[in-house]
Amino acid sequence: MTLRADHIAGAGFVAFGVLVILLSGDLPVGNLSMPGAGFLPLLISVLMILLGLALFVRARESEPFASIGWSDGKHAIMVIVITGVAILLYERLGFIVTMLLMMLGLLVVLEQRHVLRATVFSAAVILVTFSVFQYVLKTPLAEGPFGF
Repeated sequence: MTLRADHIAGAGFVAFGVLVILLSGDLPVGNLSMPGAGFLPLLISVLMILLGLALFVRARESEPFASIGWSDGKHAIMVIVITGVAILLYERLGFIVTMLLMMLGLLVVLEQRHVLRATVFSAAVILVTFSVFQYVLKTPLAEGPFGF
């Protein structure tokens, strides 16, 4: 059997889905009329496992794993690093500052977009997201040292 790209991706999705189920196992699931905190992670994980299995089963249609070019590897690593730094700074700097820095890092540094356009776009996305979570969903987000 030839190892194909979708074998690896499918197995990865299945493994990640199982990991999320194991890590969120102590959250209450609730029921359909009143879902608990563990309902959405469980639902998404089950879907991820099912779709990962479907990807694995249909892997013969993808290219062999050995023939994949890794020219975008540096780009992918940079996305992971920038996101990891944002995760570390989230509670220290708060939602607005952290997400602004992350989006600017991704758009300006990594994607080399125009600074002013990237800043306006990032600020608009973050303010809409903050407003939806804070005022519509009434879900508090992390506040930074500046009070927002």
